[in-house]
Amino acid sequence: MSWPVVVGITGASGAAFGVKVLELLGAAGRETWLVVTRAGEQVLDLEVEGGARAAAERASRCFPVDDLAAPIASGSVRTAGMIVAPCTVRTLSAVADCRSSNLLERAADVTLKERRPLVLVVRETPLNTGHIRAMLRASEAGAIIMPPVPAFYTAPKSVDDLVTQTAARSLALLGIDHAAMKSWGTP
Repeated sequence: MSWPVVVGITGASGAAFGVKVLELLGAAGRETWLVVTRAGEQVLDLEVEGGARAAAERASRCFPVDDLAAPIASGSVRTAGMIVAPCTVRTLSAVADCRSSNLLERAADVTLKERRPLVLVVRETPLNTGHIRAMLRASEAGAIIMPPVPAFYTAPKSVDDLVTQTAARSLALLGIDHAAMKSWGTP
């Protein structure tokens, strides 16, 4: 049995990363549970064709960001882990400090407390010292910090190629293989 993957989309630029994660998981036949912050909905509407509705249509289930009684707020509900793509510094800081002011933050906290993989695709640059310290605290708590740094060894031909490689790499960090993932030295 494969457990569902929780996908979070926050208000950082780069909403295409979260949508691509949903697409790849759907293509692999994986169940996805989506939670999007209010700012994430705004960025989806600005950056992705079809906006927040398009993201929701790619998910198996969607949970409102204020629904702290949703299944993903409880450690007794089994998941394969969580990917937050893109992840704002605000959400990174909440994870680092064990704060749960909304469902996305609570789901991330639950993922860590249950010792499941949590991938944070932190989309911010340049970084200040506070950002780097928050990354360290989140990493020490068990999160995987994965800024969306392009892999040019894959010879990308488009922005979509770069987005796909980043999304596939985040899946690999959950132990989910996908044909879109190109490793070093492979055609």
